[in-house]
Amino acid sequence: MPGEIKALIIPGPAGRLEALLNTGDADATHAALVAHPHPLYGGTMHNKVVFALAKALNGFGFPTLRFNFRGAGLSEGKHESGRGEVEDVRAALDWLEQEFHVPVIFAGFSFGAAVGLRAACADARAVALIGAGVPVQVEDRGYNYTFLRECTKPKLFISGSEDEFGPRPALEAIVAAAAEPKQFVRVEGAGHFFEGKLDELRGTVEGWVRNLKLA
Repeated sequence: MPGEIKALIIPGPAGRLEALLNTGDADATHAALVAHPHPLYGGTMHNKVVFALAKALNGFGFPTLRFNFRGAGLSEGKHESGRGEVEDVRAALDWLEQEFHVPVIFAGFSFGAAVGLRAACADARAVALIGAGVPVQVEDRGYNYTFLRECTKPKLFISGSEDEFGPRPALEAIVAAAAEPKQFVRVEGAGHFFEGKLDELRGTVEGWVRNLKLA
């Protein structure tokens, strides 16, 4: 039944990955994958922003998968500072391909965006990409997005105007350097976690997906 949530365990490169699937329409043209924020700072697939992204994509009838990165929740393995987590995203794409055989829309929040965009840009199965709260500099963790310069898939970047981990000049430079097509939306008054602005986040994603030519 579309919209039903199923608990899953999917195979990952470091062991089993805990996941949730929002079921979609039987004739869905696409599936969706959503990646969560930094697991060492409380990030899991149950994060409110991740849930909002999943609801937005599932609203189109797309089966939508969320999963916990290695070492988070019931997922096996240990955190690898983004290196192994790229492989976790690929494992989730493998599972979606095996189950549904349709193109995938990827969405990631914060660390999930940094890691997932890197995996999805290089993977032909992902045809459109969403980065919410894309982090630029967080304490001693810097993020490199030079790979976006060669990524010609449709991309939506959405960030709060008060995002403490994505200073406007730095984020604008990253988006400016990214290949077309792309869109950058700032949600006024929102911080990194889009507190009080989740409806705007969801509406922005829905509008962007609606305007994509997915056929």
